[in-house]
Amino acid sequence: MATPTPQTAPTGGLRERKKQRTRDALIRAALELFTEQGYDATTVDEIAEAVDVSQRTYFRYFANKEDVAFAVQEMVEARFLEELSARPAAEAPLTALRSAVMVAWDEIGSAIESVIPLELHMRSYQMIESTPALVAVHLRRSSELEEQIARLIARREGLDVDTDPRPRVLVAAFSGVMRAAGKVWGEGPDCSVASIRELTESYLDHIGPAIADDWRSHP
Repeated sequence: MATPTPQTAPTGGLRERKKQRTRDALIRAALELFTEQGYDATTVDEIAEAVDVSQRTYFRYFANKEDVAFAVQEMVEARFLEELSARPAAEAPLTALRSAVMVAWDEIGSAIESVIPLELHMRSYQMIESTPALVAVHLRRSSELEEQIARLIARREGLDVDTDPRPRVLVAAFSGVMRAAGKVWGEGPDCSVASIRELTESYLDHIGPAIADDWRSHP
């Protein structure tokens, strides 16, 4: 969508940009507080105060603390789903998944950095992984995302996901690789998009060898 010039921008456009800035500021403030003092120890009032808005304003954007904790991750997931939906129909399912995640990582870095620094994104990932209440939410969200992906793959292939197990089996393997790569990345010293992209690509390269019958023949 074209962006109007500042001189001719309609009030609605200005209002939407202001709302987006407020939302982004709440996300950044929340993640900074969560990573500095802990998720459980942080209150909605503290997040709102950090952005100089009211609690009522906070709840216009997020239903609770959980929503803001996963806001950036949701953006990353949405970008991946968009790219997967746009992959050529002739691509094999695993190729489509791999291509989608690679393209998404190529483009998502600047989108993340428009909201929060990548270093804060990495610390937030580590915070989620070490917070029991958020780990449970993360697992639930991952399960829901996997189902979305499996149904998307099934539609691409003209399959019934409820009678053919292949889409769910493939997505389970793919998601497991992604989680493993993300865990290693989150524990490492390099928080760049290039790092997670390279690590993800390497892990995806190992899906075939990992399921081979003879590991000794596939180092």
